[in-house]
Amino acid sequence: MTAIRPFFDKLTRSPLVRGLVAFGSAEAATRVIRLGALLIVARRVTPEIFGTAALALSLFELVRVLANAGIGQRLIVAREYELASLCRTAYRLFWLVCLAVAAIQLAVAAMVATVFALPQAGMMLALLGLVYCVMPPGLVQIFLTMRAMRMETVARIAATQNIADSLLTVALVLIWPTAWAIVLPKLLAAPVWTMLARRSTRWDGDSRIAPAPYREFALMGPSVLATELLAALRLNADKLIVGALFGTEILGLYYFAFNAGLGLTQSFVAACNMVVFPHLAKAPAADGVAEFRKAFATGLAMLAPVLAAQALLSPFYVPLVFGETWVPAVPYIALLSLAALPLYAGSLVGAALRVEGRPQHEAVLTGLGSAAALAGLAAAAPLGLTAACLGYGLGLAVIFLPAAIRRLTRTSLSASLTQGALS
Repeated sequence: MTAIRPFFDKLTRSPLVRGLVAFGSAEAATRVIRLGALLIVARRVTPEIFGTAALALSLFELVRVLANAGIGQRLIVAREYELASLCRTAYRLFWLVCLAVAAIQLAVAAMVATVFALPQAGMMLALLGLVYCVMPPGLVQIFLTMRAMRMETVARIAATQNIADSLLTVALVLIWPTAWAIVLPKLLAAPVWTMLARRSTRWDGDSRIAPAPYREFALMGPSVLATELLAALRLNADKLIVGALFGTEILGLYYFAFNAGLGLTQSFVAACNMVVFPHLAKAPAADGVAEFRKAFATGLAMLAPVLAAQALLSPFYVPLVFGETWVPAVPYIALLSLAALPLYAGSLVGAALRVEGRPQHEAVLTGLGSAAALAGLAAAAPLGLTAACLGYGLGLAVIFLPAAIRRLTRTSLSASLTQGALS
């Protein structure tokens, strides 16, 4: 016992472990609230209403990824002497990018309403464009908080926003059981995030400091944006494919299964990326491989039990918790839960590539994974939705798992040589 205690104390002092535990705990609390909200929503709305909301939210997520232009990632890897000037430029870029994305979303909303004759989905998408006007005031501060490895604070902010979203959804669905009740909380909860993000780190944008030139964001920005676009395509275009091939009612089942299965673990995967990226950025180049292995093993130890529970217990908890209406979604929940494992592997490999100054390689890897996943889903669709879900997961595994294995089996010497050649 005396030998174990020092190890445990050292483990809990690690910023990496604290960050992962914080995000894991925040995600667990958020998921309990979300599952409760989903339980109420599932009993108040039909799969068709769920499908309409899924269409609007999927398009929103696809457009929103344009705001992830690598600006904040550049702040995380910045040297201390250049940080202040980069922050001033980043603030300007955040506003420019967000307003541009808002305009693009309005154009997409108009197209959905007129060309595709879906006026309700178009109106929802247009209203959600206001989210981009709320985000910029807190973006510099939240990335500075991440840079400082204060991931407990970042986790708490994300959890508060998500819980507010879920509680608002429940309140609206009870009063007004329509697709709008599922969509509107995304906008209503956005100011909660901005307010908390601004409080997380003090930054006043001192006008005496000259802004850095925009070219300082030229390498990281386009590559990260390409990666985020391809990931968003993979994680949202599947709903569009399912809707086109199977119809709105089956899309509602798939969207439910996605949120009840992959939605939980996907959030944890994104959290791991947020924690591991600044952790690897602070590690010496010579320790990069060892730190990657440590981060990979730590996150996997937290993820694996959740995956197993979701996949194996779904036949029992779905009818008990959500009702008999959603029993047909059980096999989809199990298969989509397992798809989180290759997603996790690809996410951590991508974080390592960004730290090494090779974000363009991450974009290529993400593109291959996205293409394989969507191709697998579409190719297996003629055999039914169960086969399509399996094809989606196998497509991810074929690309991301070998990439992770190659990185985990690299020697420290070869990694150091690679880092030296890139610096």
